[in-house]
Amino acid sequence: KAVAERLSQILRERSLTQYALYKISGVPQSTISTILNGDIKTIKLSTLHDICMGLGINLSDFFATDSLKNHSLKSQHETD
Repeated sequence: KAVAERLSQILRERSLTQYALYKISGVPQSTISTILNGDIKTIKLSTLHDICMGLGINLSDFFATDSLKNHSLKSQHETD
């Protein structure tokens, strides 16, 4: 969910559509839609990498948000 929210945020900030993201990243529009709708439980790192490359950012930039940092911390504490 946090990944979907972050991707939606980036698309809004850049006024990009799912189709535009598909064109610049090469990730199928159906995959992008599935991610944004929250219908996916796991995302391949290679898919996220391709999306980031299309957006001109690196993975660390993508994950550099409070919501994703907090989500990561919660996940680590749940497994402890």
